[in-house]
Parts: sequence; structure tokens; C-alpha cells
Amino acid sequence: MNRRNLLKTGFALAGGSLLASNASANTALSETLEQNTLADTTRGRRKLGQLEVSSIGLGVQNMSRKYTTEIPSRPEMHNIIRAAFDRGVTFYDAAEAYGPHEVERILGEGVAPFRNKVVICSKFGWNIDQETGARRPGLNSRPEHVRKVVEGMLKRLRTDRIDLLYQHRVDPAVPIEDVVGLIKDLIKEGKVLHYGLSEPGVQTIRRAHAIHPVTAIQNEYSLLWRGPEEVIIPLCQELGIGFVTWSPLGVGFLTGAIDANTRFAPGDIRGVETRFSPDNLPSNLALLALITKWAIQKNATPAQISLAWLLAQKQWIVPIPGTTQMAHMIENS
Repeated sequence: MNRRNLLKTGFALAGGSLLASNASANTALSETLEQNTLADTTRGRRKLGQLEVSSIGLGVQNMSRKYTTEIPSRPEMHNIIRAAFDRGVTFYDAAEAYGPHEVERILGEGVAPFRNKVVICSKFGWNIDQETGARRPGLNSRPEHVRKVVEGMLKRLRTDRIDLLYQHRVDPAVPIEDVVGLIKDLIKEGKVLHYGLSEPGVQTIRRAHAIHPVTAIQNEYSLLWRGPEEVIIPLCQELGIGFVTWSPLGVGFLTGAIDANTRFAPGDIRGVETRFSPDNLPSNLALLALITKWAIQKNATPAQISLAWLLAQKQWIVPIPGTTQMAHMIENS
């Protein structure tokens, strides 16, 4: 059941309805969803450092394999990517680890008709065989390896440059100065335009930024997980670094797609997250009840309330919700 149908039939929470018996509110929300489907919408643009992007991006991580382990239709993923562009989305986020490699191919195919009008992001850092795509243990940010990764990315993404290249995870075996030194070379060569870091520590950010300005930090951040607020977001503000939020909808939790009875299929990464365990989930659903209350009051969906909350925190915060469903992409944008 997709989010729209879930909203139309009401949310179940601990045996009770989140929407209670308010049939008129449910009907009004249903009508608003239909209106939103027709809206043309991503409004506004934002700056990540000196890089301008749409205020909402599109994460394409699951376009080769959903959390629920199914393989999506490739032509439909292309349709979603292109329909997002038609609605103003110009910021697309991938990584060599997604697939591995396959998501970059899907994105490259999808944006080919308008490549020069969008910002493509990808990430390196895991130890992945560049010939076979096989995952090897640990991390690998050795400069000679990263250079090979970037060459492969350019081919898979069908492009001559990567607009924003992130180090996916910091490699403790390689000084960040060596990594940024290589990225500076790639920037001089025109193969990379901007760079960022995903899930870095404070000192790593400062050391990297001292060598070459960091454009963006990518961290998990949402109403469900507010960890970056204490140190990382203030540091981004101090240094003029943009902030990109992955999992802005709590891997589906903030959309209402998960309830107290939800259990996850083998292979679904959400099944090992303690926030979704049978013991913890009922307590965390109180947050969803609050968000749903506001969604009804604002004639919006819980997902839209969650994304709007992120946009309201700072003008340089950009969420990148991912989806494999056209209706959800339209709702999010």
C-alpha cells in the first residue's frame, strides 16, 4: 500500500486510528492529495556553498533494489527521474556503493536528455572492485583507488564531470589531506566541480576545509534523528558549508508506512535498526501521531510536513528523499 492510500484509509497506531473517527478530516486530506498530485512544484532553489540546487533533491539509492528487496522496473525509474526534472528537481544523489555501480548507470541513463541542466552527486569510499563491482571488506580512499573510481563513475553516469563528489565514509587509514589533495587535482582537471563529506567528524571537516572549501556535508537528519543539531550544523554555519540530509523521511517511518505491527523482510536493513524493533517502535510512533495531527491541520501529508520542517531549519539545508514510486516523488517535490 502506498502512502496516499494509507492516508486515505487512516493510520493504525497501537490498535487505534491516528485519524480517529474524524471522517471529514480524512476526506479533506484525501482531496488535498489529489490536488497536490497535479501541482507542478519544487519551489525555490538553495545554495550549498557556491553550488545552486533545487530545494528538494532526489535520492536514487533504491532504484536498483528496494529496501524490501524487490528489483524496480528500470524504465519506471527513468520515468521518475525525468518527471522529477519536469517538476523542478535538479539535484540527484547516487553513490558507487548503491548496486554497487548499478544506480549510477540508472541515473546516467535517466538524466541523459537534460544532463547539463542538473546537478549529479556521487560518492566514493567503500572498498569496491572496479572491474566486477564486488564489495570487499572495509574502506578505501587511497588516492590511486579514488582516481580509478571517478573514471568509472564518469562512464557509468555518462558525463564528463561529477558536480558534487562526496567521500562516503572517512577512511581512517588515509589522511584526509591526501584525499582532498587528489580531489583538488580532479577539480583542476575538470572531472569534479565540488566536493563534500558524508558522516565526517568535526576535526575531519576542519582539516578538509582548510585545504579546499567543502561544499556540503551529507548526514542523516530528520524529525526522527536530530543528532547533527548539536555540533555539525553549527559548524556548517560557521564555515559556510551546505548540509544535505539523507533519510529525511526516516526510511519511510515519517510517511506513515510503518506501524506497530510492521515486520521487515530478510535483507531489509530496517529490520536491524533498533528504532524499529518491536520493543521500541510503539514509543516512537508517538512522533508519527504528532506529525499526522499537523498534516491534517495543514492539509498536507506527514511526508510533506517532515520535509517542510527540514527546509525551515536553515536556508542551506537540502533534503534528498528517495523513492521508487512516482506518486511519492510528486508528493515529496
